[in-house]
Formats: sequence, structure tokens, C-alpha cells
Amino acid sequence: MATTARSIGESCAAAKRASREMASAPTTAKDAALEAIARLLGERSAEILEANAADLADERAVGLTEALRDRLTLSEERIAAMADGVRVVAALEDPIGEELDRRTLESGLDLRKLRVPLGVVAVVYEARPNVTIDCAALTIKSGNAIVLRGSSYAERSNGALAAVVREALAEAGLPEDAALLVAGGGREELAELATQEGTVDLLIPRGGEGLKNALKDVATVPVIYAAAGNCHVYVHAEADLEMARRIAYNAKVQRPGVCNAAETLLVDASVAADFLPGVLADLHGAGVELVGDERARDLAGGVEVGPATDEDWGTEYLDLKMVVGVVDSLAEAVEHVNEHGTSHSEAIVTSSAETAERFAAAVDAAVVYTNASTRFTDGFEFGMGAEIGNSTQKLHARGPIGLRELTTYKYVVHGDGQVRE
Repeated sequence: MATTARSIGESCAAAKRASREMASAPTTAKDAALEAIARLLGERSAEILEANAADLADERAVGLTEALRDRLTLSEERIAAMADGVRVVAALEDPIGEELDRRTLESGLDLRKLRVPLGVVAVVYEARPNVTIDCAALTIKSGNAIVLRGSSYAERSNGALAAVVREALAEAGLPEDAALLVAGGGREELAELATQEGTVDLLIPRGGEGLKNALKDVATVPVIYAAAGNCHVYVHAEADLEMARRIAYNAKVQRPGVCNAAETLLVDASVAADFLPGVLADLHGAGVELVGDERARDLAGGVEVGPATDEDWGTEYLDLKMVVGVVDSLAEAVEHVNEHGTSHSEAIVTSSAETAERFAAAVDAAVVYTNASTRFTDGFEFGMGAEIGNSTQKLHARGPIGLRELTTYKYVVHGDGQVRE
């Protein structure tokens, strides 16, 4: 196990010390560490899978939903995908030292605005062990240190993966404490991590609304909430209905237990009679439980659709369940999305470029799609190699959190003896 025996305060202090070394680490060393992680994932896959199997068999995981068990489960393919993601991150341009602006001031001072690491990033996450590798890869490349707090029911998997990261850091001549895994613990330990002012520069929680609310009550360090995804697919009156059928199905069924899966299907009234029977049959055939408003139920074509409650419209199911509604206009669809969505990912299917632009401008979301599934909101799909989470906030990052979202900047000023009068 790579979980540290230190207290949370001691772990964060150790990470802070490591972050100072990471801030000036050369790109070659950071890339060497990433290449070592990718290699070791392959070499240690049997150990990692053994640890994961023990987590899945543990009584702490027995009560998990199928969607959460899917998140927890590793396979040879998923380990290989992690390694591929690490290699993509290694191949990306190092953001540290990037010159964002340069100018000469009236005083003759040469002013440069340079990209620099944040320092120590803490991530709290549930179920998905791959987050351990994704987050570590991004923080290493961006010159940060990371403190990881995973779920207790993924303890063995996360420990095996964190051990790989720490070994790779040491192999590359970088401080092992640039990646620290702390024990899950309870609310008290969470509060302790969220109040490490002076050592933790940013906290990113990846989990449900319960985790978000628990941190809002106590956090004194900066937080970016990688929050819930109540995502919608809206089928406009001018949609290609076969395209819409494929997109709606994919957005719900391809992997329902993730934040970019669609939870709501909205259909324009003018095409609902033609569209709903087919797509609802597809969804029902895939095992999706369907609930909807009265008009959607009336047009279901014999497919069982239960009555939707007020709560359904605002629920992130993370499972094979979907709520379906019929709307009379683009304006009504936008109003519905903005009222019930979580500013994550929203999609419109339409052949009208003007309508697509109006939807994109009016919907309050980190990512808006035209004629594509919401399932693409992902750091790997966006060419970032991986992501630390998806931010639904507007400061300091929005959407997939990749390398540049894990940086800040400083002004570096050169003079030749100037003093201010």
C-alpha cells in the first residue's frame, strides 16, 4: 500500500516541500517520470488487478450500485488506457514557463507574465481508481505536487496505483512526495484536508452533491468543484431524426455511470410523434428505465414510460434511467436546461446553424454540443491526455481540468536600476 502513515497535516506539508522542487523540475525529468508510470502500469498490472479484485470483494463495496461498481472495476484494457493517457500527457507541451505577455513599461522595466504551477493540489474522489493515475500525471507534467484522498472501498487499488507513481518519480530523480495518498477517513479528516491553508493551494472534489455540500461547509482553501452532470439532449424541430436517435442513445447508454452521460431527453413537439417511439424503444431495449411528462408518455408508442416527478428533472441518475420531456420551442428547451441543469454538458441536435448558435449562446454550461453526444466531455477526448475533473464553475477553470488549468502565473520584471519617484 502507498497510503501514507503521516497525518493529513504532515502529508500536506511534505507535499508542499516537494512542490517547490517540482516547480523548477526540467521537462525531461517530468516526462521521464510519466514514461516510467506508463511502463510500470504494464509491468504491475497483475498486482493492480489483484488489489482491485480485493476491493470489489470487500464488504465495503457490496452495497455499491452497478454504476459505482463499474467505476471501481479495473481491467487489463482500462489499465492500458490509463497508460495511454499518461503517454499522451507526456507528449503534450510543457505549460510551465510559457510567456503569456511581455511588454516594456514607461519606466523602462521589462515585464513578462509567465505560467507557473499552482503548488499543491488536493483531490478528493470516489470509486474510480483511474483518477489516481490521471491526476498524478497532470500534476507531474504541470510541475505541481498532489495529495490524493480516494474512497475507502478503493483503498487497495489506489494504493497499488499510487505506489507506481511514487516509484516512477524516484526513478526520474523527482521527489516521491510529489504524489501522496492519504487514507479516506470520515468527515473530520475531510475537513482537516479542506482547511490546510498555507500548504494546499487548490482542492478539487470529484463526487456527488453530498461531497460538494460537505466541503462547502468547511473549506478554507480554494476549491474547484468537479460537480454533478445533469446533462440534456435536446432534439430540435429541424433535427435529422436518425442522427438524434443515435446521439440520444449513446449519451445515455454508452456509459451511464459517468458525469457526462445524459439524464434528460427533450424533444420538440413538432417531431415528437415521429421521433419518440423509435428512440424510446431503443432505450428500453438497452434496459433504461424511462419516466416522462404526460406528452412524452402519450407518444411512447407502447413503450413503458412512468410518470416523471418534479425531482426527476433535477436528478443525476448515474444509472440506466432517463427522464423524457416534450417542449414547444427552443426558448422552452433553453429555459428547462438552465433551470434543471448543472452547467456541465448540454447538446442540441439540429440542422439549423442559426438555432445551434442561439442554443450555445443561451445555455449556461461548460460545454455545449451541436449534433454530438455529451459523452465527449472528457480531458482525453479533448486532447488533454487526462483530466482532474470537469469544472462547472466559471472561476478559475471551466470544463475539463487539464494542464493549463493547474497553473497560475507570475510577473517577472527586469530593470536596470529604476526606482519609483
